[in-house]
Amino acid sequence: MIFHSDATVADGPELDAMARKSWVATFGAASSPEDLAIYMAEAYGPQGRLLRDLADPAHRFRVARDGSRVAGYAKLSPCWLPADIAPGDAAQLSQLYVLPAWHGAGVARELMDWALDAARIDRAPAMVLTVWEENARALAFYSRYGFREVGEYQFMTGNQADRDIVLRLDL
Repeated sequence: MIFHSDATVADGPELDAMARKSWVATFGAASSPEDLAIYMAEAYGPQGRLLRDLADPAHRFRVARDGSRVAGYAKLSPCWLPADIAPGDAAQLSQLYVLPAWHGAGVARELMDWALDAARIDRAPAMVLTVWEENARALAFYSRYGFREVGEYQFMTGNQADRDIVLRLDL
């Protein structure tokens, strides 16, 4: 049975390990081992962005657990996309990761519903996010919610530039 809660700093090591595993499963084959190593060092581990953001109250995390095991999480952040793509007062869904074992089980939907509810409570006019152009599963998921393409973003995986699509949903 899946239950959800706000993530705390104490969840950091387990959340970090889950995020790393999910990222590699989804994107790892699309970059060189060197670029993957650079990205992993920037994003995860003791000096990584995930643990820094988890300790920063400007970012909010929601974690989904199956018993004691993390199945997925969502991260809301202040909007960091350029103003010509997204208004500065938009909510930004920075990450929504679900491990493959829970794909199709409603975990992503529950996390997205939390993110949208939180953005509406904060009176954000819109939610924006970026998604890798080759992530067909995620693109289809966001499309079902009514997100529409409003631009593109260059996502760096180490030294490799990947094209992300910027999506927006007016709230």
